[in-house]
Amino acid sequence: MGLPCINPESRAMPRPRLDNRSARRLFLDRHLLLRPGAGPGSAQDLEGVLDALGFVQLDSVNTLARAHDLILWSRRGRYRPRALEALVARRRSAFEHWTHDAAVIPMQFYPMWRLKFARDEARMRARWPAWQRNGWTDELDTVLRHISDNGPACSRDVGGDEAKGSSGWWDWHPSKTALEFLWRSGRLAVCHRQGFQKHYDLCERVIPPEYLNARVPDAEIIDWAMTQALERLGFATSGELAAFFAIVRPDEAKAWCAEALADGRLIEIDIELADGALRRSFTTEAMLDSVAGLPAPSSRLRLLSPFDPALRDRARAERLFGFHYRIEIFVPEAQRKYGYYVFPVMQGDRIIGRLDARRSEGAIEVQAFWPERGRKAGKTLTTSLERELTRVCALAGTDAVRFVGGWLRA
Repeated sequence: MGLPCINPESRAMPRPRLDNRSARRLFLDRHLLLRPGAGPGSAQDLEGVLDALGFVQLDSVNTLARAHDLILWSRRGRYRPRALEALVARRRSAFEHWTHDAAVIPMQFYPMWRLKFARDEARMRARWPAWQRNGWTDELDTVLRHISDNGPACSRDVGGDEAKGSSGWWDWHPSKTALEFLWRSGRLAVCHRQGFQKHYDLCERVIPPEYLNARVPDAEIIDWAMTQALERLGFATSGELAAFFAIVRPDEAKAWCAEALADGRLIEIDIELADGALRRSFTTEAMLDSVAGLPAPSSRLRLLSPFDPALRDRARAERLFGFHYRIEIFVPEAQRKYGYYVFPVMQGDRIIGRLDARRSEGAIEVQAFWPERGRKAGKTLTTSLERELTRVCALAGTDAVRFVGGWLRA
């Protein structure tokens, strides 16, 4: 009896391996942090940046600049906050909704958010009765009617006779909860902000009709979300792809990856992590081929937002860059290792430290800088840091940089 014939092509081929430096550079290039960006940071150029990133997370903390402004400024040094406001409130080329958190999203993605509207509504109806104050469901029609009759409204304009909460950010009065529910479920849209306060209007008065009236089947939305997430990450696990826009469920992401792998649209690859371990991920042949053409990063030191899309997945940032980072806002001061809201500092393709800086009396005041382990904090680094902070002054509305005594930490 002869031996079975084995087709050599049927044997499992070893997975391609991407070394850590190449992985970092591909990842940063996908996040527009590898190559210098020289555009004006407004109008069509800013729309291109927003599309390339996929979304920009919004955050109200404003010690130096708001998170979303610093994210965009780090890609376009000429960016100013009014340019993002114009995209949402006047150009209507972007809208506000949620990914993993509140975000500004390209308007052309709006039809894909219908699946998220439906899933968020089901989740809120299941969870909010135990979380929010009673009575908010009774206010849905009242709030909708008020906005329909009177135009845009903020939380101050509704529920005038309701007791306002005082126990924290999420202690909403019923009409405020109704506003948020109607927005999250896609029946209202944020038309503009005053300060950082959202003003809501009917979707048909905010969203351009070509996006408002478009309908896309759920299966196509899932395929779009997964494909676009991979395009913006470079490589990822199925869970990381699902988490990018937070539209696709984990089980759907696994099924999509399995099908795409079988169809040859994806390949598996081993990513070398900062500690030398390997992590199996998905990518495409085209993405892998692009690595050879990536330029070396500049030596410029970059100040990043704590919510920068390249760093918002803290576990991934630690695996890829060896950078352990947590915001210590809710940590008692005596237990903090760093300041409560410190900015990651990048140079080239590495995170080299973290900075505690804030606006104070017309200047950027540097409280502390902690270099990462093994990083020499000499004159060259100090000069580079001061140069970057001087650039930030235009965004922060300050005209000087001031270093307090003892700012350079071990």
